[in-house]
Parts: sequence; structure tokens; C-alpha cells
Amino acid sequence: METSNLLSREIRFLIASACFVVIVAGMRSAAGILVPFLLSVFIAIIFTPPMFWLQKQGVPKLVSIAFIMAVILALGTLLVQFLGGSVAEFTSAMPGYQKNLMAELRKLIAWLNVRGIDVSEKMIREYLDPGMAMQMAARTLTGLSSVLTNALLILLTVIFILLEAARFPVKIRGAFRDPEKSLYNYKRFTRSVNRYLALKTLFSVFTGLLIWIWLSVLGLDFALLWGLLAFLLNYVPNIGSIIAAVPPILLALAQLGLWPAALCALGFLAVNMAIGNFIEPRFMGSGMGLSTLVVFLSLVFWGWVLGPVGMLLSVPLTMIFKIAMESNPETRWLAVMLGSETPPSVEIPDRTDSAGAP
Repeated sequence: METSNLLSREIRFLIASACFVVIVAGMRSAAGILVPFLLSVFIAIIFTPPMFWLQKQGVPKLVSIAFIMAVILALGTLLVQFLGGSVAEFTSAMPGYQKNLMAELRKLIAWLNVRGIDVSEKMIREYLDPGMAMQMAARTLTGLSSVLTNALLILLTVIFILLEAARFPVKIRGAFRDPEKSLYNYKRFTRSVNRYLALKTLFSVFTGLLIWIWLSVLGLDFALLWGLLAFLLNYVPNIGSIIAAVPPILLALAQLGLWPAALCALGFLAVNMAIGNFIEPRFMGSGMGLSTLVVFLSLVFWGWVLGPVGMLLSVPLTMIFKIAMESNPETRWLAVMLGSETPPSVEIPDRTDSAGAP
């Protein structure tokens, strides 16, 4: 009996693994359709609480949805126009920045060689290509801009999601045998996801504004573009702020020199330390985070499956998955494995004391 049960568990594991591979392959093949849909869900989750708040204030349902759609459309139009112009201008100016950056690096190499540290320009080009970071940032923003050009599909999907949001609890009551338990899990899940995404969006906006102001004070080109990049990558904790800081620091080195680049790095460090280490944990709770390894793996995985936009949505998608696992006692162990918090250790009894010394 034990052998058959063990074999059945192994077979179930193999079936689940095969299903996972098939699902991932299908997602990668359907990325062109899946990415706008995921963006629509992401936008709808963020704007669902304001819609419900307007309805509680007595605003009719259709009027509240129309108002939310007008806000989304205005923000999306501004974002597409800004990204299209700024990314194209930055891409055209990138060869000049790369030339200036290599000139600054040659000065640094000469300074190191004088002090006995043997570093060559060939070594820098082979192991560290400074222009690659700026090109990666431009490709990420270009990929987001190209997805946002499909605004009609995203807008229609958001409208239908918001229309269904109010009726979904009624459908749960009619679909399940134990509707109250299912409804409790659904409300707990949606409340946690809404709270996480709303607070994360608020802190990301605050981070982007501070970075934009600081880089504008330093006189760095495309300061608003780097503030937008800091806003987007703030959804990726731990390593997102590092990725967002590298391109503007290199640009500051190429455009303004060594000390302004150091001030640029100092500004990124101060903003992300203040918001990421003090403000966010106070309001969001330390248990809402993901481990650093999970963040990195999710960034690689979703970036491979969905492209540059998948990298931006990697942590929100994984965070939603973690919250969903927490809502079910049977899968809570998986949420613990994904989280950044270490559960209280369980004291394991010493078997030698109970069995006696050998």
C-alpha cells in the first residue's frame, strides 16, 4: 500500500511538472496576446478600489466606470506620447553618450594604471560594457511603449473586468457548494492584492518623483525618463532600484563627469533606502515581501516568457501568486517558501535522549 501511494505521488508530481511545462510554453507562444491582458488585469486591480469608493459615495456604476476610464485613457495617452518621443531621442543620442563614457573610462583606466592597478580598455569592453545598460533600459521602455500602443484592447479589457468585479461575489455564491468559505477566500485574496498593488504604486510614484526632481537639479538629460524608469522598476524589490540606477549614473558620468555621477548614485541610494527600507515595510508589513532569490528568478522567468514587460510585471505576478497560496491552508507552505520572512523555528526533540545512549 505504501509503495502504491508513493508511486501515485510521484506520478502526480510528474503530471503536474508536465502540465507546468506545457502551460509555460503556451504562455510564451501567446505573449503577444497575454501581455496586454495581464496589463489590463494589473490596471483594473489598481483602479478597482477608487471605482468602489465612488459607488459608495452615490455615483452610479456606469458613471464611476466612465470616470475611471477617462483617467486611465488620459494617463495612457500621456505615457505613450512621452515614451515614444523621449526613447527615440535618447536612442539617437546614445552613440554620443557612449563615446563620452568611454573617454571617461579611459581617464579612469589611466588613473588606475598610474597607481599600479593593471586594467586595460579591452578588459573593460570584454567583461563590462557600459553602453549595454543604457541600451537595455531603452529596449525595456520601447517594449512597454509598443504594448501601450494597443490601447484599445487594453481599455476594453479593463472596462469588462471592472463591470464583472461587482458581480463576481454573486457568481461565487451560485457556483460553489460552500459559497461563504469560497467568498471569504476570494475577499481575502482581492483585499490583499488591492492593498499590495495600491501601496506599491503609491510608493513607486513617490520614488519616481523624487528621482526626477533630484536628477533635474543635477541637470541630467532625460531626467523625467529616468524617473519613469525608477517608478516602473520599483515594483521589483531589492534589485529593481539597482537596475534603475545604473543607466542614469552612467549617463551622468558621460555627460557631467565623475562627481555629478557620484551625486546621482547618492540620490538613488538615499531615496531607495528611505522608501524601501523604512517607509514601505512600515505600511505594507515585512511579511508581504519575497525573498531575494525568488525576486531574481521571477525576473528571469517572466522576462523570458513575456519579454521586457514581463520583467516589469514579474514581481506583481509572483506576489499575486504568493497571496493566492496564503489564502489556502493546503498551499500556505509554498507561500512561506516564496516569502522573505523566516518562520519561527520548531525545536526538534533529541532522539538520543528518549532512546538512550548507544
